[in-house]
Amino acid sequence: MASHTEKLYRCSVCHKDFNKKSRLIIHTRIHTGEKPFHCSVCLKQFSAKAYLEQHMKIHSEKAHKCSICKKEFTQKFHLIRHMPVHSKMKEIYQCSECHKDFMNKSSLIRHIRSHTGEKPFQCSMCPKNFSVQTNLVQHIRTHTGERPNKCSICQKDFTLKSHLISHMRVHTNEKPYQCSVCSKDFRQKSNLTIHMRIHTGEKPYQCSECFKDFSDKSSLIYHVRLHTGEKPFKCSECLKTFSRASNLKLHMQVHKEDKPHQCPVCLKDFRSKSYVMDHMKIHESKKHYQCSVCQKKFTLRTTLGKHMSVHKEERCYQCSICQKDFKQKAYIIKHMQVHTGEKPYMCSECLKYFSRKSHLVLHMRVHSGEKPYQCSECLKSYKHKSYLIQHMRAHTREKPYQCSVCTKNFRYRSNLMQHLQLHSSEKAENLE
Repeated sequence: MASHTEKLYRCSVCHKDFNKKSRLIIHTRIHTGEKPFHCSVCLKQFSAKAYLEQHMKIHSEKAHKCSICKKEFTQKFHLIRHMPVHSKMKEIYQCSECHKDFMNKSSLIRHIRSHTGEKPFQCSMCPKNFSVQTNLVQHIRTHTGERPNKCSICQKDFTLKSHLISHMRVHTNEKPYQCSVCSKDFRQKSNLTIHMRIHTGEKPYQCSECFKDFSDKSSLIYHVRLHTGEKPFKCSECLKTFSRASNLKLHMQVHKEDKPHQCPVCLKDFRSKSYVMDHMKIHESKKHYQCSVCQKKFTLRTTLGKHMSVHKEERCYQCSICQKDFKQKAYIIKHMQVHTGEKPYMCSECLKYFSRKSHLVLHMRVHSGEKPYQCSECLKSYKHKSYLIQHMRAHTREKPYQCSVCTKNFRYRSNLMQHLQLHSSEKAENLE
């Protein structure tokens, strides 16, 4: 603790006190973001000279060697800490199971519990047991809500000091863990461990349902929800549920969008008046072009021309498993992957696998944000061509899906399927 006569230097932003002006200067860089120290090898920047010196050891060789066992260390104090292992003045405690050496008996006792499974420290609030007392102390905080470790910048609280240290790197932008293969930097060691599996191909987490392997536990948790149907993230506005928090976040934008313009016919809302004008064509649409084979009607002659090819196609390749027919050999080869489960195309970003290269190309746009398909009428962009085709029907007034019962036309197949359920329920009522 500082004496009353000692001069203190206070930070004008967070009011933290320092006994040396130099320490205040280094601390202030957390708020300003200033990083005046540059690594001459990789050009990485640091707020303090000490951080740079520590970082440079990544590029340098292990200069400190143990004279007894020849083990090498990057830092001198690591070598000093290692030397008592060889000292005759100190007794060495060895594990009888794995022969690992320890400098004191208490460390050996704690280690042996990893072999025996003994957990002598029990939580007084729940039946959970722990092998180390410090772990119990940390666990107790989950019941009491105690968070004694506070960030001096944003005032966020943490139960563990290690979590606070990791959090501080968000403010300092320090990334002390570097990949030895591609030199990518990470804030946390766990993130580096997961990243390294991209290079090694290791996938230690396996789904118990379909035996699919994953490189990290979170991906396995998301995947398992496909089997269980669990959707723990709920929208507070419309109560729609999602399997991922990121999907809920995207969905919430739907409720935030301002749509002040309304269609006077169906009362649908739109963001701009021009969208309402395009939408109104749906209510005025007429279909002049009819297929002579199946009597299906179309708004455009070009759409009818494309439709006619459906009746002319010859399908000479048949699947030996489900007897589905295909007009080209390439199509049946792709189709067979549905039965074999083969997925040879992998996303380099999230390691998800796909059976077709085209599916991978479409998926990559989720990461890149690319929207290559643009509407020539309103300039709205889409990730997939199919989305643009569906959108264009708002401008062309085309309704290609017709009800076989009442001949009503629909723009989307999903709307037709919903409509057909009305006829099914009516038929059931008549039978009763």
